[in-house]
Amino acid sequence: MVDTSIGTPEQLRDPNYTPPLHKAVPLGIQHVLAMFVSNVTPAIIVAGAAGFGFGSNSPDFPELLYLIQMSMLFAGIATLLQTITLGPVGSALPIVQGTSFAFLPIMIPLVAGKGVDGLAALFTGVIVGGIFHSLLGTVIGKIRFALPPLVTGLVVTMIGLALVKVGIQYAAGGVPAIGTPEYGSLLNWSAALVVILVTLGLKFFTKGMLSVSAVLLGLIVGYIYALMTGMLTFEAISGSWERAAAFALPQPFKYGVEFSAAAIIGFCLMSFVSAVETVGDVSGVTKGGAGREATDKEIAGATYADGVGTAFAGFFGAFPNTSFSQNVGLIAMTGVMSRHVVTCGAIFLIVCGLVPKVGAVIRTVPIEVLGGGVIVMFGMVVAAGVSMLSDVDWNRRNMVIFAIALSIGLGLQLEPGALQHMPDTARILLTSGLLPAALIAIVLNLLLPNELTGEATEEVSGGMSGQGRGSLPHEDRA
Repeated sequence: MVDTSIGTPEQLRDPNYTPPLHKAVPLGIQHVLAMFVSNVTPAIIVAGAAGFGFGSNSPDFPELLYLIQMSMLFAGIATLLQTITLGPVGSALPIVQGTSFAFLPIMIPLVAGKGVDGLAALFTGVIVGGIFHSLLGTVIGKIRFALPPLVTGLVVTMIGLALVKVGIQYAAGGVPAIGTPEYGSLLNWSAALVVILVTLGLKFFTKGMLSVSAVLLGLIVGYIYALMTGMLTFEAISGSWERAAAFALPQPFKYGVEFSAAAIIGFCLMSFVSAVETVGDVSGVTKGGAGREATDKEIAGATYADGVGTAFAGFFGAFPNTSFSQNVGLIAMTGVMSRHVVTCGAIFLIVCGLVPKVGAVIRTVPIEVLGGGVIVMFGMVVAAGVSMLSDVDWNRRNMVIFAIALSIGLGLQLEPGALQHMPDTARILLTSGLLPAALIAIVLNLLLPNELTGEATEEVSGGMSGQGRGSLPHEDRA
C-alpha cells in the first residue's frame, strides 16, 4: 500500500520530488536490500568458475574480496548515473543498476579453471562491450523490432537454464567438492533447503520490508544455521574480518589488458539483450510509478548509462551492469517514484564498496547457503523468461522458431564436447548456448514469413494447437 505520509499523490509520481530525509534513507536502503544478493552473486560465481580458493587463508582471498567490493561500488556509481545523470547519460528516473546475470554464460567459459589469469580478457571484454552498449543508446528505438518477446523471452529463459546447474552444485557443496564424499551430503542440502523455505515463507506470508528482502533474510537465517551446525566457525569469520582492510580504493587495470575475440564478441552481442531488458525496466518504472509511458529521451539515457557504467566498471575490475527488475516491482509496490530515494541507496552501496570488510563478511557465507539463494534467483530468471514468452502468439511459425533455437542452444550447452574441433573463439561463444539460440531466433524471426491466420490453428505435435496470444487452450463453450 502506498504511504501518502511521504508526500501527496502528485509528489509521489514526480521523479524530481525529494521526500523528507528520514523517509528517503530507509526507502533507499530498502532498494539495496532488494538487489544486494543478486548484485554480489555473479562475482562469487565467476570466482568459483576461475578456481579461486574460498578459504580466508587462500592466496586468492584478496582477489575474491576485491571482486565483491567492486560489484557493490560500481553498482552504486552506475545507479548514480541513472538518477543524477551526466549530460545525456542517465534516465533521471529511479533506476537501480547492478551486476548482470545475463553475461554469466559468457564469463564462466572465459575464466574456467584459469584463476586470476583469465580475468584480463574478461574485463577487457567488459570495457569494449560497455562502449558498444552505450552506442546502442543512439539506435535502441530502431532495433527493438528485431527483438520481440519471442526472442527476448527465449534468451532470458536460456540465461536461467544455463545457470540452474550452478545453484544445484552450490547447494550440494560447490564445484571444488564434486567427487568428494561430502558432496551432496544431507548436511549440505539441509542448509540450502533452510534458505529456500525461509525465503518462500517471508515472500508469501509477510508484507513490506520483510517480503521485499526475503532472499537476503533467508541467507541470514541459513548463515545462522551453518554456525549452529558447525559448517561455519566464528574463527573463520574473524579470520576473514582481520585480513580485510577497513578502506580501499579501486585499482585501474588491476588485472591487465588482453584482447580476446570471444570475450569482445560475446559481450557486444549480449549488450543487445541487456539494452532491451533496460528498455522494459524503464517502461515498467514509468508505468508502475507515474502511470505513463517512458519517453524516448528516458530510454536513450538509460541505455547510455548502462553502457557507460559497464565500461567504467571494467576499467577497475567490475562486471557488466544493467537495470534491476526487482526494483521496478518495488517502486510499483511503494508508489514512490522519487529518483533521489534511489540516490540514497546508491550512496549506501558506494560506501559498502569502499569498505572491504563488508566483502569479507559476505565471503564467509557457506557455498551451500548461497546455493539455496541462487536456486531461487536463477529459477526466477527462468520464470521471468516464461512470463515474457506468454506474450507470444504461439502459431506454427513461432513454435518452430522457438523449437529450433532452444534445441540447438540448450543442446550445445549440455554437450560442449560436440564442438571440440571448433576454434577456441567459436567454441567459447557457441557452448554458452545463449548466443546461438539468440542468433537463430533473431534471424529466423526476420526471414520467415508470417503464416496465414487459418494456419495458426493447425494441430501440432502432442495435440497442442495455436491459441490466442499467451493463452492456454480454451474450454468448449456451449
